[in-house]
Amino acid sequence: MESLEYNTAPSAEGRSSGKTALRNRDVDEIVLRAVATLEEDIVLGYLHPRERLIEDDLRERFDLKRHVVRQVLTELERKGLVERKKNFGAVVKFHTVAEVMNLYEVRDILESSAAQRIPLPLAPERLDTLVAIQRAHDGAVARTDLRAVFRANMAFHKALFAATENLELADVIEDFAQRTNAIRSSSTVIPEHLEQSRKEHWEIIEALRSGDRDALVALCRHHLTPARDHYIERYRMLYRDKGTADATRAASVSGARQETP
Repeated sequence: MESLEYNTAPSAEGRSSGKTALRNRDVDEIVLRAVATLEEDIVLGYLHPRERLIEDDLRERFDLKRHVVRQVLTELERKGLVERKKNFGAVVKFHTVAEVMNLYEVRDILESSAAQRIPLPLAPERLDTLVAIQRAHDGAVARTDLRAVFRANMAFHKALFAATENLELADVIEDFAQRTNAIRSSSTVIPEHLEQSRKEHWEIIEALRSGDRDALVALCRHHLTPARDHYIERYRMLYRDKGTADATRAASVSGARQETP
C-alpha cells in the first residue's frame, strides 16, 4: 500500500498567523507592565487624583506607540483608576465622599462575606503561603520599598480570599480593591498606616490558624477603614480650605470695588 506523506511545515498563512499571535502577546505583556507601573504610581501618590495622563509623555516614558498607549489608558479606565474627559483626555480618577462611602460599603459586604466562607482553621499549605507573602511584606515595609509593599499587600489579599475556593467571589473582591486604589493613595505612604496594616495581616493569619471566625471577620472589616477615613478627612480639609480661600478672595474683590471712586 502506497504510503501517504504529509507536509507538516507551516504554510505561509500559518506562519503569518503565528507571528501575529506572537506580536499580540508581546503587546499584551507590554500593556500589562505599563498598567502595573501606573497603578503603583497612583496608589503611591506619584500621580494624584485629577492629574492628567498625557499620551506623548507616556509614549516617551514607556517607549510605546500611540495605539498601545491608548490600550494602556483603556485598561486603567476599566480598572477604575482613570477617567476620560471630553476634549481633555485621561485623568486619574477623583472620588467624592459619597462615592468613597459607596465603594467601601460594597467592599465591606464582599470581604465580610468571604471571611465567613473561608474554611477554618485554614489548611496548612494555604497558611504557609500567606506567611511567606507576609514575610516579604514585612521586609518591604522595613526597607521602605513602597512598590514592593504594594505588590506584597495585593498578593496577601489575593491569597487570603482565594482561600474561599470561590474564584468568582475572589475576582469581584480584587476588582473592587483595584477601583479604590486611587483612594488608598492618601494613606499608603504614611509609615503609621503601613505598620498598622502589617500588624493586622499577622492578626488575620493568627485568626486563620486558630479558627477564630469572629476575629477574622472583624479584622477584615476593620482593615478597610483607615484608607477610607484618611481620604475623606483629606477631601473635607481640602474643600474647607478651598471654601475659605474662595470666601477670602470674594471679600477682597468686594472691598476693592467699594474703595474704587
